[in-house]
Amino acid sequence: MEEYLPLIIQLISGALGGNVAGKLLKNLSLGTLGNSISGILGGGLGGYLLGMLGLGAGGDATAVADAAGGMDLSSILGSVAGGGVGGGVLMAIIGAIKNAMGKS
Repeated sequence: MEEYLPLIIQLISGALGGNVAGKLLKNLSLGTLGNSISGILGGGLGGYLLGMLGLGAGGDATAVADAAGGMDLSSILGSVAGGGVGGGVLMAIIGAIKNAMGKS
């Protein structure tokens, strides 16, 4: 279960990040469900990219957890930050694309 904890944290924080970005960027908002779904996808992607760069607990989470002796505060915060930012960014990108397609 411990190897899945970073991914779960990233997905949840991605959903929250997508909804926060939707509240802040009302013109790009996709609605609560759309913000949540795009945030979950962005959270997983953002956490994975940070893990590949060695900055978070994404990517190869089992190797990171084994090397660190488990989840510590810095890896949890890295997962939250990567997931939240990734969720917000992907929600904004999808919202911008949706708006651009609607204007055509």
